[in-house]
Amino acid sequence: MSRQYETVIGLEVHVELATKTKIFCGCSTSFGGAPNTHTCPVCTGMPGSLPVLNRQVVEYAMAVGIAANCEITRCLKFDRKNYFYPDNPQNYQISQLYLPICRNGYVEIETPEGIKQVRIHEIHMEEDAGKLVHDDWSDTSLVDYNRSGVPLIEIVSEPDMRSAQEVIAYLEKLRLLIQYLGASDCKLQEGSMRADVNLSVREAGAEAYGTRTEMKNLNSFRAITRAIEGESARQIELLESGRSVVQETRKWDDGKEMSYAMRSKEDAQDYRYFPDPDLVPVIISEAWIEKVRASQPEFRTEKMERYKKEYGIPDYDIGILTQSKHMADLFEETVAICPLPKKVSNWLMVETMRLLKEKNMDAQDIRYSAGNLAKLIQMVEDKEINGTIAKEVFEVMFEQDTDPEIYVEEHGLKTVTDENALNRAVEDVIAANPQTVEEYRNGKEKVLGFLVGQTMKVMKGQADPALVNRLLKEKLS
Repeated sequence: MSRQYETVIGLEVHVELATKTKIFCGCSTSFGGAPNTHTCPVCTGMPGSLPVLNRQVVEYAMAVGIAANCEITRCLKFDRKNYFYPDNPQNYQISQLYLPICRNGYVEIETPEGIKQVRIHEIHMEEDAGKLVHDDWSDTSLVDYNRSGVPLIEIVSEPDMRSAQEVIAYLEKLRLLIQYLGASDCKLQEGSMRADVNLSVREAGAEAYGTRTEMKNLNSFRAITRAIEGESARQIELLESGRSVVQETRKWDDGKEMSYAMRSKEDAQDYRYFPDPDLVPVIISEAWIEKVRASQPEFRTEKMERYKKEYGIPDYDIGILTQSKHMADLFEETVAICPLPKKVSNWLMVETMRLLKEKNMDAQDIRYSAGNLAKLIQMVEDKEINGTIAKEVFEVMFEQDTDPEIYVEEHGLKTVTDENALNRAVEDVIAANPQTVEEYRNGKEKVLGFLVGQTMKVMKGQADPALVNRLLKEKLS
């Protein structure tokens, strides 16, 4: 009988903070931009340049720590982590080793077995490195320092997770907390949230951990899931064949669905950490902590409870709407203008979600305003336009945040309510479809839908389907 194994997983999650400027200088943190245009002597490591700490970085890190039930360090300092790499301009990284800003926290995740706590060992602040751009054509590597000095927090968990599903639940919980705080957009595809996976396997029931490997900078939930499953299977296969797992850093290739060794970790690298001499210690007062705590937003759990009481919409709707703070804010702002919560929810959950999926966008990328969505819904309610035209207008509004009232007016899309015009259209359709009319009169009522459709076609979609339905029935009876 083959042995049973348990996978043991801990994560190091790097999150780029949503400050306008970098952690130690005034350069822009905006994503993109021509290479090396968001730089200055500080973030390119020029001799004699001096870092100045961005206060907002400390507040964001504190806010995340409070949301994750951490202890806040009252006296913290920064350390230099010394290593050479081309994208590291100073040949050291300013980070925190000895006195990180947050320690001993936890977040709760939902698992098939119930609620589980994943402990957080620490959260520390540090600066990001630059980016190497490899040019295969010229066989050279170029360095872009735009990202150098962008503020990061690193959230280090304890090895409390046992499956890819638990890891994804933990990451989704962290992402929602951080997005609701406004501390980061947590866009994995843009690198503002990245995860390193530390994984080992051991025989079920064993107390000692197995030898772990680390997989670096995974930036999609799909890649993380496949990397965990692939690495777990690889380690079990090694142990089953009597071989040992080597402690090393591995790179996951999602295209080939396999990992390969990058470097051995049998001898821990000596980073020669020492306190950064250019940055003074930061004293965090109780008053500062309370100020940050008081500004914490309503998180998803509380929001879900309130929606149930305040809006009376189904639990399913609530679950979808609150998965993104931007979506939840848009829902609330729209309902404040147009108090039809279920109608607002339907537009967000059906048409909005469909277009987001088609265009491979996140909910936080929605550009249209609550005011314009409210106008569109009210126009349908007032029968100024019908549902088909509303969907057509919505697609334009989704792309350009177009005012639906102006768009409908300019394109002549208002519903035709002139009964004389509708009567003429209905009579033309009846005259053009004698066989269908005969079927209807012989009791085949389903064909009425075809006649309604033909009439809507004649009216270029600008009729009220209910009115067309009534007129057809009157003429055919």
